[in-house]
Amino acid sequence: MFNVPGQDPVTLTDAAVAHIAKLMAREDAAGFRIGVKKGGCAGMEYTMEVAAEAGPMDIVVEKGEARVLIAPMAQMFMLGTEIDYETGLLESGFKFRNPNVVDACGCGESIKFADMDAADTQA
Repeated sequence: MFNVPGQDPVTLTDAAVAHIAKLMAREDAAGFRIGVKKGGCAGMEYTMEVAAEAGPMDIVVEKGEARVLIAPMAQMFMLGTEIDYETGLLESGFKFRNPNVVDACGCGESIKFADMDAADTQA
């Protein structure tokens, strides 16, 4: 829907590929779906879940053994995003380096996109 022909809308680091592949194998899943929803103090939040199958409107990005499914409502917000998986002393998790984000809450769980009005009318 919102991707550039011949170019993946998101990129995956090697760490993200390894972790997504591990999650998919553990759950016997067809992919790892990423979406966005209203919520949090900045207005939007990423959603992530293992998926039994790709939806008909999902954009599928494959790298190695990892398969990311981008939900239709998230596609316009995810263009140009790098998805990483970081492991630290206190926390580990997926990190999104998204050029479309203009603000985020202090904890990083909630984000705001440049044109929230357009997102509000489509949700």
